[in-house]
Amino acid sequence: MSKNYYELTYIITPVLDEEEFKEVINKVNQVLEDNGAEIDEVDDWGIRKFEFEMDKKNNGYYVNAYFHAPNDLIEKLQRELRIDDRIMRFLTLKYDAKMLRHRELQKKNAVPPVFEEQTKEDS
Repeated sequence: MSKNYYELTYIITPVLDEEEFKEVINKVNQVLEDNGAEIDEVDDWGIRKFEFEMDKKNNGYYVNAYFHAPNDLIEKLQRELRIDDRIMRFLTLKYDAKMLRHRELQKKNAVPPVFEEQTKEDS
């Protein structure tokens, strides 16, 4: 079975304590691994302020995960994320070849200067 590369960003409700944040992250990682995913990286961003109020909250705990997984995993994963009350929102991206090349450059810290300059202008 072929595996695709995915990026998952999810927001955990900010009313939890540090141990509960870790518990939610571990649960998501376990769902991925139990269903055949190979986790590349989990990037814990911490609590960030929202531009607009979401679920009557002004901030949330952001987590970003990168992984290889079979196609059928995504449906199972999204179901688990939907039924967990601690997860406010989530977004799953399937990488195409161009995105994969850029991701590989990011991991090697070799992103071409044109992208770095564009990022600085956006800030």
